[in-house]
Amino acid sequence: MTYFAAALSRSESGWTGREMDLDNYDDLEGLADDLRELSGDQPGFTLLLLEEDDEYVGLVRVDGAAGSLQEPLVFLSDRRAVLTNGVSSLLWEDSEPEEAEENDEDEGIRPVAEPVGDAALLADLGTPPDVLLKLCAEEGLLPADVLTGVAERAGFLEVLDSLREA
Repeated sequence: MTYFAAALSRSESGWTGREMDLDNYDDLEGLADDLRELSGDQPGFTLLLLEEDDEYVGLVRVDGAAGSLQEPLVFLSDRRAVLTNGVSSLLWEDSEPEEAEENDEDEGIRPVAEPVGDAALLADLGTPPDVLLKLCAEEGLLPADVLTGVAERAGFLEVLDSLREA
């Protein structure tokens, strides 16, 4: 499976970001520590935006400078991604495996996504929980489109687009 992951942080001079290779992480704690280091000693937060194979969106927000003990906030647009994917499992460690429902009658019909986590993690950046959930559920909207909508509202679309093009 292929994915795109980017870490973004905001300072007084604006947004900065870098593409992330999540294959190098064993757990959310290690990822959160590295995300905090991106903002250095400055107060604030760092975001991780993830989309994989046009299937789901993953968001992580870590507040505080390096060494902070605050827990990361996590949101996945579809909990079922954890069942089939190591990258989403990294983000949603607390989930308990669930058996995928099989329904032969509905074969070929994509089931409704099951968002999980803190949908309010972007509320102060222009995407309140109801808007995030609506974006994730909108028919025909791909995960990359959801991230574009979030980035536009928060003011880091140019940074995100430059990372995607690199």
